[in-house]
Amino acid sequence: MRGMESQFVIKISYETLKIIFLISMPMLLAGLIVGIIVSIFQVITQIQEMTLTFVPKLIAVFITMILFGPWILRKLTDFTTDLISRIPVFIR
Repeated sequence: MRGMESQFVIKISYETLKIIFLISMPMLLAGLIVGIIVSIFQVITQIQEMTLTFVPKLIAVFITMILFGPWILRKLTDFTTDLISRIPVFIR
């Protein structure tokens, strides 16, 4: 019986990590793309201002959160609903 319990824990952990990776990817990619663009701009213009790197990334991540918020909420809701509906299977 211990093998089945560990398989359930591993499966739930895998699904949790997969959903975390999936829902964080839009914000991470937005920050990465804006960071690269700002870095290229700084290299070209030789402006080395720290706020120039931070503020655009912050704005890009915030806009991405607004745009992808409903999708993220739907993914989290589906995951949580699926997890709660499988509680009887986990208890056995």
